[in-house]
Amino acid sequence: MSTATPPANRTRATLTITAVILAVLVVLFFIFSSLYTDVLWYDHLGFLSVLTTQWIASAVMFLIGFVAMAVPVWASIEIAYRFRPVYAKLNSQLDRYQQVVEPLRRVAMYGIPIVLGVFTGVSASTRWQVALQWLNRTPFGETDAQFGLDISFYFFELPFYRGLLGYASAVVLIAGLAALATSYLYGAIRVSGREVRISRTARIQLAVIAALYLALQALSIWLDQFTALTDPSMGFLQTGAGYTEVNATIPGRQILAMAAAAVAILFIVTAVIGRWRLPILGTALLLVSSIVVGTAFPFLVQRFQVDPSARTLEAQYIERSIDATRTAYGVDGVETIPYAATTDAEPGALREDAETTANIRLIDPALISDTFGQFEQVRQYYQFADQLDVDRYEIDGQTQDTVLAVRELNQDGLSDGSRTWYNDTVVYTHGFGVVAAYGNQRTSDGQPVFLESGIPSEGDLPDFEPRVYFGEASPAYSIVGAPEGANPIELDYPSDEEDAEGGNVRTTFEGDGGPKLDNVFTRLLYAIKFQSEQILLSDAVNDESQILYNRDPRERIEKVAPYLKLDSDIYPAIVDDDLVWIVDGYTTSANYPYSQVESMSAATADSTTPEPRYAIDDINYIRNSVKATVNAYDGSVTLYAWDEEDPVLQTWQKIFPSTVEPMSEMSEDLMAHVRYPEDLFKVQRNILGTYHVTDAGSFYSSDDAWVTPNDPVATSSNNQLQPPYYLTMQVPGTEQPAFTLYSTFIPRNSASGNSRNVLTGYLAANSDPGEDYGKLTLLELPSQNTVPGPGQVQNAFNSDTEVANQLNLLRRGETDVLQGNLLTLPVGGGLLYVQPVYVQSTSGTSYPLLRKVLVAFGEQVAFEDTLDQALDTLFGGDSGADAGDGETPAPEEPVDPETGEPTEPEEPTEPEEPTTPSDNPDLQQALQDAEQALRDREEAYANNDLVAAAEADQRLQAALEAAIAASE
Repeated sequence: MSTATPPANRTRATLTITAVILAVLVVLFFIFSSLYTDVLWYDHLGFLSVLTTQWIASAVMFLIGFVAMAVPVWASIEIAYRFRPVYAKLNSQLDRYQQVVEPLRRVAMYGIPIVLGVFTGVSASTRWQVALQWLNRTPFGETDAQFGLDISFYFFELPFYRGLLGYASAVVLIAGLAALATSYLYGAIRVSGREVRISRTARIQLAVIAALYLALQALSIWLDQFTALTDPSMGFLQTGAGYTEVNATIPGRQILAMAAAAVAILFIVTAVIGRWRLPILGTALLLVSSIVVGTAFPFLVQRFQVDPSARTLEAQYIERSIDATRTAYGVDGVETIPYAATTDAEPGALREDAETTANIRLIDPALISDTFGQFEQVRQYYQFADQLDVDRYEIDGQTQDTVLAVRELNQDGLSDGSRTWYNDTVVYTHGFGVVAAYGNQRTSDGQPVFLESGIPSEGDLPDFEPRVYFGEASPAYSIVGAPEGANPIELDYPSDEEDAEGGNVRTTFEGDGGPKLDNVFTRLLYAIKFQSEQILLSDAVNDESQILYNRDPRERIEKVAPYLKLDSDIYPAIVDDDLVWIVDGYTTSANYPYSQVESMSAATADSTTPEPRYAIDDINYIRNSVKATVNAYDGSVTLYAWDEEDPVLQTWQKIFPSTVEPMSEMSEDLMAHVRYPEDLFKVQRNILGTYHVTDAGSFYSSDDAWVTPNDPVATSSNNQLQPPYYLTMQVPGTEQPAFTLYSTFIPRNSASGNSRNVLTGYLAANSDPGEDYGKLTLLELPSQNTVPGPGQVQNAFNSDTEVANQLNLLRRGETDVLQGNLLTLPVGGGLLYVQPVYVQSTSGTSYPLLRKVLVAFGEQVAFEDTLDQALDTLFGGDSGADAGDGETPAPEEPVDPETGEPTEPEEPTEPEEPTTPSDNPDLQQALQDAEQALRDREEAYANNDLVAAAEADQRLQAALEAAIAASE
């Protein structure tokens, strides 16, 4: 009888094997395409060593983790099996188990260690940063206050040692379980009633494994004493060892570590003499001791010794926390200046602050984007960011604050019929130019006064390469480049010139912005990467083509410097004839002893920066160690070491050598545009709200805790902090005006939730390059003087009768009023508040125009058409200084982005009212009647006279209608 496999079955098996092999090859090729395109991208950018270092480190860590787990587990199983009792009598249940396991024994003996090794290797490979930092650690030159160890121990060594012990403990524990299971299965351990019999070999193996495990636990517990300096305290301190930790927890961990080591020795004794009683008793005592010494004793000390006298006992440790926190967050050098702010607006008060007054910014970068778009978008396939940027440029020999926007590409603005692969990838490839406006000026019609505008760009800014291939809104990828002499196909910009094809100038990218697609193989790899066969088939792709991707400046820097946290606000600048994006990078850690831990996302969240829903970014150390630039034309990335003394950066420079340039390589032009980063400033103001207090007793009482006020103009119903603002001003205590980032403080809420919105502090950071860059100045206002905070001032603006009436007039018809950022300036011996007021249409073409300016000083409020007029009104007719909007030029015509032609805007309308109500007697009388009606209504409500209140409401309505009629 034939037993040959039928041909059909053989063919089916062959086809199945072939299909599986092909599937595996396809998957491997897809993986290869992803890895190889990464190599091409990093190599082109000049940071290939960053990628290869990560790959090599991850591979080495994987191998170490794999071998460290697989070999001991295999050895443990092999030893237990090889030295099993050959003639052991097994019960029927174990017999059945053996019958099931034995056919798979060899597979299990190797398969289980391999699977466990793979998992451990993958886990270990993710810890490559910890390992490389340990190998390349750099001393801080500072020691902690408890153990006297260099701070680098907590940053680089302690995390590595704890991780190593954690992996080693897991390996020993799993190896022990494997030995136990194997010994039991093959009779080396037999349980008969209450009797447990164990073979000599199994006894030695298990005892040695137990000894190793306990020795590792002893080391781990010993290291845990150092974590008390970076963990939360049982007492008052948020982070660090307080009285209880120093006098109970740390000594207790030392005792437990020695106890665990002693029990480990007892297990070694058991391996020799074969008696289990001592190690078992020792283990039980160790568990009891861990509860008593490790938990109960510290609790009792805290509850009955520390809590009743916490202010006294914790004082020494509070001082440690204050010093460490201020150092770790870089606020130990803040200069605190008492500022007895006056609230009286005297004539000529601003005479000594003339330069600050002239630079007060009226253009709100958070509101003005639509106006920029209306006048400078040019075509529907361009766009501006929602939040514009503030920088400064030298114009006619003077430094001028500017509001700047990059005209980026917006492919979503194209019609659906135009959204083809060809158009999206090879035609619409880049944005064009920047638009800049004076920060302190506006036209007579309320428009920004542009100092750089048009397409091509014209104005007062330096000449630069205007094409924006790399930006925050760039497409996922574009293919650019062509042979010399080929007709350009990239749309450059719209033009009315005769030689412009279809009203558009065409161009060909001439830089070196991405990997070349100069062969079919490379094109195939990128076709797979971007899942587009057009890359392989299109005739627009040639041997000179380059593919541009990973185009967001933040994304590019994150890839070449994976150790940096990046500032949430990157900004453009014209530097050395190029448009570049400037990005601030931070080195951070949560391991600085005694320094308070904060969530960076929570600390930087405000009305312009939302807090992520799920953020794991706790820090207690931060340095602005790197300033990076990304060229908007060719995407080149340059990293500069801004804080060359930072040990964390020095460690990473050892890991990735030659990737960070020294600060000395920064050009003078680039230095002129660096600024103090917002996120660092937000974190520091959050810390200084509490840690401006340096007296331990006052700190414990929290009797002078501050907080950043909520943004009074935030549209969200949630309380959002007021963001910091950039202004050119001279801060009291400094010698000259500087480009400054500032924020204010008010008292922190009491336990009842009540809070007074009065100013208690004013924090300013110098952003000009030079010796004073980064200098923090804290103006402390005396508690006996009440200076209104932003919330109080906004309430005064909104409730002032004359202001309210004029705002109601502005809101009539199809218009709306937008109140801009409320700025606070320490001038005139007090605090001046300035708020631009914008009006925009609620229908048709809608964009905000600056119509009015609100100002306040102390309790006085003024509301005029220009800042210059408002300041003179506020300070008794003569402020003593001129604002930047004293002369208002004629407005520009808006442009239709579809056609590029000037349009008649459906702009916000407002009544043609006299400059002051006194020029119109009827209007003046109506406003007086309205004010009297308001007073009568308030008095009626106070007397609980609802009839009189209703009558006053009717008179108020009649007065407002009369005011509207009088203003027409």
